Amino acid sequence: MTEKMDDILTLLPARLKEARREQGLSLEAVSNLSGVSRSMVSQIERGESSPTIATLWNLTRALQVDFAGLLDADPASDRIDLLRADDVPSIENMGQGCRIRILSPPEEAGGHEVYDITFKPDGALRSQPHARGAREQLTVLEGAVRVTSGNASSMLHTGDTGRYAADIEHAIVAESGAARVFLIVKNA
Repeated sequence: MTEKMDDILTLLPARLKEARREQGLSLEAVSNLSGVSRSMVSQIERGESSPTIATLWNLTRALQVDFAGLLDADPASDRIDLLRADDVPSIENMGQGCRIRILSPPEEAGGHEVYDITFKPDGALRSQPHARGAREQLTVLEGAVRVTSGNASSMLHTGDTGRYAADIEHAIVAESGAARVFLIVKNA
């Protein structure tokens, strides 16, 4: 076996375990997501078994990590994951007259979500209650919006930030012209 192959086999178990822990996933969760048995995932992480390419592929998809990057000699902390402006996913059909750009990674869905929302004049995003304890923090980047949470309502202008309960009906409305906001949703 070559020296390079030895390096890969040495790095792989720790990198897989690190990726799983960064995602906050149990062995059981990785098994369910990947279709690889829990015992096999554990053996691979301990370096007791070498995965086939198909198994490794299934694990990297489940962990949402780059197949090649998993084997790089450089630590994962020595890189910048980029998502170019044209590649940012967006939602056009939620609310009225607004475009929602999803800035947070997919694995954060339901936990800590980050959005860039552009409103046309009179555009609105009206939301049903999120999970109990959910909160939102909104910063106005351009224009002005009215934020309503339950019976409370405030007008926010460029540079203003509002924090409010999102586990009750709430809304963001661009009453006085086009606007753009940065929204963080934190579910409890």
